[in-house]
Amino acid sequence: MADAINSHEPATGALLWSGAIGDVDAEVAAARNGWAQWAALPLTVRIETLRRFGNVVRQRHEPFADLIARETGKPLWEARTEVDSVIAKVDISVTAYAERSAQRRLESPMGSRMALRHKPHGVLAVLGPYNFPAHLPNGHIVPALLAGNAVVFKPSEKTPATGAYLVDCFRAAGVPEACIRLLVGGPAEGKALADHDDIDGLLFTGSARTGLALNRAFATKPEKILALEMGGNNPILVWDTPDLHSAAVLVIQSAFTTAGQRCTAARRLIVEERLYEPLIEAICGLVGRLIVGSPHDDPQPFMGPVIDNDVADQLGESFLELLMRGGRPIRHLERPVADRPFLTPALIDMTAATEHPDIELFGPILQVYRATDFDEAIGIANTTRYGLSAALVSQTPALYDRFWASIRAGIVNWNRPTNGASSAAPFGGIGWSGNHRPSAYYAADYCAYPVVSNEAEAARANLGIGLRDA
Repeated sequence: MADAINSHEPATGALLWSGAIGDVDAEVAAARNGWAQWAALPLTVRIETLRRFGNVVRQRHEPFADLIARETGKPLWEARTEVDSVIAKVDISVTAYAERSAQRRLESPMGSRMALRHKPHGVLAVLGPYNFPAHLPNGHIVPALLAGNAVVFKPSEKTPATGAYLVDCFRAAGVPEACIRLLVGGPAEGKALADHDDIDGLLFTGSARTGLALNRAFATKPEKILALEMGGNNPILVWDTPDLHSAAVLVIQSAFTTAGQRCTAARRLIVEERLYEPLIEAICGLVGRLIVGSPHDDPQPFMGPVIDNDVADQLGESFLELLMRGGRPIRHLERPVADRPFLTPALIDMTAATEHPDIELFGPILQVYRATDFDEAIGIANTTRYGLSAALVSQTPALYDRFWASIRAGIVNWNRPTNGASSAAPFGGIGWSGNHRPSAYYAADYCAYPVVSNEAEAARANLGIGLRDA
């Protein structure tokens, strides 16, 4: 059994980072011993500490972005936007906590008072993904710490260096070491952390397969909070629009940004039959010009490699499987560098396929469907167990009204990409995309629980009915 986790740069294969596998029991115990002191601090102190964290990240912006780019393979420009999101999360979380978890006085009869306050859960485990290894776990960690919890954070085994750097930034800002613990490990350590008796909840971002397993495991643990942020088989519809260039750009941004490794990426394009040929021509014309390259290339690439060779191999097999099920290739998935996980964007027409697998292909593969009427298009879009993101490209407001009312998704966009969600709004989906615990602005809801108190400064009580005469 390996006793270390190694991280290699996807673009070059070079060893980037190596770290010993952590002790789950020790990390949870440290957090358990430290969280009460952190929770007892005034909220203003926790806010000040987390704002210092934002400043630490700001001071380290360029080396942090460089590390993310090298470890994930994403272009440097995109890694820089991820660091920006890490910084912005602090003020957004402070505002969200004040709005959704603030202390309040409620009306109460007979001279008493009703108080609403919130308490932290205690020790929360955070399991992070590899596609946004700083921004997405940070979206759980900051509101969890703000509410007074301690956190045991296990980054993806594919991006441990970024996770370690993020934790170092928290500690440099003055978050007590006992309250932000780093657990380096693989799936076994993740499972052990999720199963640990001494955590009070788990905040997860990752695949539906893992999320469903966690949901089953927590079904007998109602005392523990579970927030699942999973993937999507997201549709983008193009209907009744004269600007096919803009439509093509929106499709490309939705499907191929981050090499398709976003949970909100468009997996299915559903297009009006009469627009099919010119739209596909416009998309293919742009795709042919997209630069696929290494993070630090000049000019900067639109997208880098997928995370590793295993993922690239799996995506190649999935594309072949779609062909075997009757898909008609529009642009093949190509591997320009044989031993590295660079992939070119692929499109495949699945309209006449014999089977339509409802799976999330986490990479640059876009399945295309033609539809003859709008109701048919919505029906195709809703043929999924997922329900994260959906977008309509159209210049007809009435169609958007129908789309918004009928589509099953937690994020519904109009003439915008399926991805690029704001941290200042709730983020989550339904079905296999989440368990009704939206993150981002609504993360405050699962990081603390409400406590209602009916209070009076003196005990005054009598029984006015149901007593025999004295």
